[in-house]
Amino acid sequence: MTTRATPEGTSRTRYLTRPGGRIAYDVTGTGPLVICAPGMGDVRFVYRRLVPRLVEAGYRVATMDLRGHGESDATFDAYDDPATGEDLLALTGQLDGPAVVVGNSMSAAAAAWAAAEDPGAIAGLVLIGPFVRDVPIGWAALLALRIGLRRPWGPSVWTSYYARLYPGLKPADLADHQAHIRAALARPGAWRAFLATTHTTHTAVEARLAQVQAPTLVVMGEADPDFPDPAAEARLVAGRLNGRTLLVPGAGHYPQAQHPDLVAPEIARFLGEVLPRA
Repeated sequence: MTTRATPEGTSRTRYLTRPGGRIAYDVTGTGPLVICAPGMGDVRFVYRRLVPRLVEAGYRVATMDLRGHGESDATFDAYDDPATGEDLLALTGQLDGPAVVVGNSMSAAAAAWAAAEDPGAIAGLVLIGPFVRDVPIGWAALLALRIGLRRPWGPSVWTSYYARLYPGLKPADLADHQAHIRAALARPGAWRAFLATTHTTHTAVEARLAQVQAPTLVVMGEADPDFPDPAAEARLVAGRLNGRTLLVPGAGHYPQAQHPDLVAPEIARFLGEVLPRA
């Protein structure tokens, strides 16, 4: 077990054993369970500014690294949405859920998949900048991505692109966070796992959206560069899941890191509705 300094104190890395490897996670606070999962190419400390606010609101918050990311093993055979969804359900069981799952970007799809797969385990969903379907992008952009991520320049391309997903106000520690991502991607096997993750399709999740029963809050940065029309995408996702939306002015793909004072109270309010404290 390793430790790492975080804004809420010392975070101890724990591991969930899964077929093919281990998933790294940590837990802070007491109360009803909230599990936060980051997006592709990110690490669980993207929630560093949200976690202490949710803990203060009375929740036990677990943050996990995706397969091949952060401190999780890069020894798995699958890096897609159902695989991550199974990890979420396994962690929920290990931590004596049910849980509300907060999923950012790609992990929003995995969270929706988990909710469809086991409705009793998932009490609610908070989907931030969610990719729950394959949003159309031009072939030129896709080709540029594939070329740009090739070694030896791939990790630098990714961390540079990552900063572009924070338009407007940037967290003061963004450079440190990028350095953390670069270090994680430099681990043996991690870059291969990341590239496998970039080939994920969300068609399996989109096909199951109608099966999701969990109450849902869709959080979208109004300036999220990953979507042609972020507000329209938020409305589409919320409509498919019978949820509601929170549009965050000036925020990009990570509004929980850019504007936690706007995002955290709304998430805490949602948690109070679907996962009441004892």
